[in-house]
Amino acid sequence: MSTLDQQISKTLKEFFGFDSFKGTQAEVIKSILAGNNTFVIMPTGGGKSLCYQLPAVLSDGITIIISPLIALMKNQVDLIRTFGAKKGLAHFLNSSLSKKEIETVKEDVLSGNTKMLYVAPETFNKERTVEFLKRIKVSIIAIDEAHCISEWGHDFRPEYRKIKAVVDEIGPLPIIALTASATPKVQDDILKNLDIEDAKKFKSSFDRPNLYYEVRPKLSGKQAVKDIISYIKSEQGKSGIIYCLTRKKVEELAEALRINGIKAIEYHAGMESSLRNKNQDLFLMEEVDVICATIAFGMGIDKPDVRYVIHYDVPKSVESYYQETGRSGRDGLTSDCILYYNFNDLLKLEKLYRDKQYYEREKANQLLRHMAAFSENANCRREALLHYFGEKYESEDCATHKMCSNCRYPKEKIEGSNDIATVLKLIHHLDGEFVLDHFVNIIIGVSSQAITSYGHHKIEEFGIGREQSYNYWKSILRKADIEELVEQHIETLGTYSVTEKGLQYIDTPYEIMVAIDTQFDTAVVDDDEVKMGNGGHDKVLFNMLKDVRKSIAKELNVPPYVVFQDPSLEEMAIKYPITEEELSQIVGVSATKANRYGKKFLELIAQYVEENEIDRAEDLIIKSVAQKSKNKVFIIQNIDKKIELEDIAKAIGLSLEEVVEEIENIVYSGTKVDINYYVNEILDLDFQDEIFDYFRHAENDSLEKAIDEIGPEYVTQEELQLMRIKFISEMAN
Repeated sequence: MSTLDQQISKTLKEFFGFDSFKGTQAEVIKSILAGNNTFVIMPTGGGKSLCYQLPAVLSDGITIIISPLIALMKNQVDLIRTFGAKKGLAHFLNSSLSKKEIETVKEDVLSGNTKMLYVAPETFNKERTVEFLKRIKVSIIAIDEAHCISEWGHDFRPEYRKIKAVVDEIGPLPIIALTASATPKVQDDILKNLDIEDAKKFKSSFDRPNLYYEVRPKLSGKQAVKDIISYIKSEQGKSGIIYCLTRKKVEELAEALRINGIKAIEYHAGMESSLRNKNQDLFLMEEVDVICATIAFGMGIDKPDVRYVIHYDVPKSVESYYQETGRSGRDGLTSDCILYYNFNDLLKLEKLYRDKQYYEREKANQLLRHMAAFSENANCRREALLHYFGEKYESEDCATHKMCSNCRYPKEKIEGSNDIATVLKLIHHLDGEFVLDHFVNIIIGVSSQAITSYGHHKIEEFGIGREQSYNYWKSILRKADIEELVEQHIETLGTYSVTEKGLQYIDTPYEIMVAIDTQFDTAVVDDDEVKMGNGGHDKVLFNMLKDVRKSIAKELNVPPYVVFQDPSLEEMAIKYPITEEELSQIVGVSATKANRYGKKFLELIAQYVEENEIDRAEDLIIKSVAQKSKNKVFIIQNIDKKIELEDIAKAIGLSLEEVVEEIENIVYSGTKVDINYYVNEILDLDFQDEIFDYFRHAENDSLEKAIDEIGPEYVTQEELQLMRIKFISEMAN
């Protein structure tokens, strides 16, 4: 063993406390110590940090580590300080420090105590930082999260583009660039922009075999929260991270978890840095089990035993998803990655890009399309994930050990060789100049403007596969991509071309089995109107509850639906609430309604539970956070002032239809509002009485049935909706 090898092994054991290296760590460290530019692609949890930390300890000067994650900087500096004898062995410079703290760090660095200095890219590029770094001996530049340098990366940071110029100004230094998630195109960009195309490259597999990947349908926010709470309670005491799209949702979800007895805190960029640091430490020290964080902020928590990562909202790219799920299972033990998916979440993200330049907007949307493809994919999720990063998944481990939801619950597959060949011929015929949607629309015969403008409605392939759905042909094309028969070009915003392997397939096709992609609902049910699945409730109790409802309705001389709607009774027949508080957690039952109508229902359920010896699943009674909606208060106050609904809508930035829906939710939850001043302007009183009488005797409150009965020539659906609000407000409240 050489002297260098002995030094490396001794430092690994005595300083870091490890007996052996993982993967390519040893080779990477030798490359850096030899003064080579080095490029490292290593999955989260693979030990990237050690690759520059150990050389930093052995080098004469200081190693500068450029990282965009303030949370991770603090976490790593704290960890390094537990290793070294010197207090100032590692420091960080970023916007979270005060001027006094920055000066303290610089003094320590100048004194020679420091071996590692973590710097945010914004700080690194400042002139005063450059002047300071010129005064010290820098030995290595380490660039963490190097994918941020590429405009094709999922988290492009313009500040990363300036790094190379600053490094040149400091002096000729070896650069080590590290990333956990980079497609082949992004990898090329990193090397070119840092001018290290001569770098020694070390690429580990992207596969994390201990992670279980699952995608669940997100029918509504309320349904997802209930599901998450039930899941966390089944994983009692284990550490988990939940990612959300907005700060508001982070705070709401953390509060919902807390009131349901789960130790949870929030973490997002809008919080004071001191509070963020405090919450991070609480999570690391296991004072809390769950931390909720924003997707956009990107949390850098380095905790080895995170047992699950949940995405409440869909991430903005597959790279983001991979990085964020990579926070789990870093100790090598099995961990869950659960994504709640609804296509509407992607549409919300698309809206964020609408004001950007065309090229930038389309790049962002292309990343979203890849995320949709991964989420909707019905074949092995691990295979699809690795394919995205340019890696062929050869192992059958996922299918054997059921480590993704599609392998655990496989869908029926069809033999797709003929249809794959059809798609390949079309793509080759059109010289690969179009995106997935265009090819699929040609095959199913959609005469869109894009199709007709190119004259593609006249080619022989137009409508050749119209007997199958858009989703079917989309699945066929995506499977061809996985099999490397076609190639998608990110530079041209997602156009497809046929590969050499694909051309051979056209001539000599072979059997390929295809599972058709999952068709997720595009509409999210309103949180206050979550419908329970058919057949899941206790039908005997449900019918008994209907009888109670009917008797109460008869006493009040109102239709039964005015008391409680069927979805409320169905949920009662699932959860068996026996207290007023539990009843108020049932869908469509406010505290007011529970108090007003609940007594007889609760008496019946309690008796039924006792007589039938039913073991109530108490964890299904999910407590909800009281929603003191600003819109709700504003709407009620302005209706009291008899302000026109159009003016109310304009004041809070909603459409008239949205405001009417808000009012409807208000009255169905048990609050009375008087909109007579508005209704009287659009419907005469005699006709109002006629509609009122209809709702009084109707079996249900369906607007469709009402308009059929009264006649569309006499009343619009919008007018009927307003009358239904008036009826419920007066009769039920």
